[in-house]
Amino acid sequence: MYDFIIIGGGILGMSTAMQLKQAWPDKRMLLVEKEAGPARHQTGRNSGVIHAGVYYTPGSHKARFCLEGNRATKAFCEAHGIAYDSCGKLLVATSELEMRRMQALWERTAANGLEREWLSAEQLAEREPNITGLGAIFVPSSGIVDFAEVARAMGAEFERLGGEIRYGVKVTALEERSGEVVVNTGGDAISGRYLVSCAGLMADRVIRMLGQNPGFTICPFRGEYYRLPARHDRIVDHLIYPIPDPAMPFLGVHLTRMIDGGVTVGPNAVLALSREGYRWRDVSPLDLARMFSDPGILRVLGRNLRPGLAEIKNSLHRRGYLELVRQYCPSLTLDDLEPWPAGVRAQAVTRGGRLVDDFLFVNTRRSVNVGNAPSPAATSALPIGAHILGKVRELVEG
Repeated sequence: MYDFIIIGGGILGMSTAMQLKQAWPDKRMLLVEKEAGPARHQTGRNSGVIHAGVYYTPGSHKARFCLEGNRATKAFCEAHGIAYDSCGKLLVATSELEMRRMQALWERTAANGLEREWLSAEQLAEREPNITGLGAIFVPSSGIVDFAEVARAMGAEFERLGGEIRYGVKVTALEERSGEVVVNTGGDAISGRYLVSCAGLMADRVIRMLGQNPGFTICPFRGEYYRLPARHDRIVDHLIYPIPDPAMPFLGVHLTRMIDGGVTVGPNAVLALSREGYRWRDVSPLDLARMFSDPGILRVLGRNLRPGLAEIKNSLHRRGYLELVRQYCPSLTLDDLEPWPAGVRAQAVTRGGRLVDDFLFVNTRRSVNVGNAPSPAATSALPIGAHILGKVRELVEG
């Protein structure tokens, strides 16, 4: 029997496993992941941004974990020889409405304890000649990294300390007993005294396997990216973000420098037709049936019908997508939008139709489960792992 079993080989699972092993080096620990390797979903298919914590409600898990995670991620990279770049982020306003929204962001960044600088249109043009706007907020602590590489390093550290990782192992059922949790994997049964799940897109299903009602359903939103041609690798020196619409749950289309030197444009946000639907042709009738029978998801889709249709249009027609980015980078053309792999965001939705905005955990007597881990989950992986470690200590010692 294992002392701890961890479900999920993304960055949250790897961070948690590593920190559990650091805390209890003599305990037997197993991490299981259904894919053939680590970081195959959200961790390996995001923008690679080390977020600073600009947008999040002061005092929330998001705000606290992001601020801690920004520093911890950089420290981890330095300790393990992983390249990262603190290139900074510019939040660019292109209208008077966005200038007013930018003022609210300015106040929020102060409440979240961030260093920042207010730029006029002239200062913005001097700093980024290819970007047009009425003003901008510069946040120097934002950066870029390959989060899949970070996750692999965490997994390697877990194994170095004596932890075990099994890939290609899909959890099909769970049974929580008085002294153990039994993990069924389609033929094999693995027992552990305690369970931690960091299952991402499958988070609600894992919680239901434990006989719990999570109170939410995961709704998958696909974010599609384009990559700019190599001739545009130096088109910007910073991360370029629009001022987000506070009525919308996503941040809008942005220009993102990548650690390999390239620049991506994106993402949009369209309903994925499968939990792991990275393309339009990736369709799961079972996933669709469950989504369109869920009252909360139906309420969300109904309230956001018009912007949702606009996102679909821009997904199918690059010209609309281009116009979004040309608002602040007018030199780009349709030919500059080259294909790039999409990602899928796991968004928890309550039965009442509320998008769960913060990190959410659902625990039982012998398990700690990450229910909702939206952006900035990758940035926050180390403090989230520490938070989970604290909850596990309560189970073990209580």
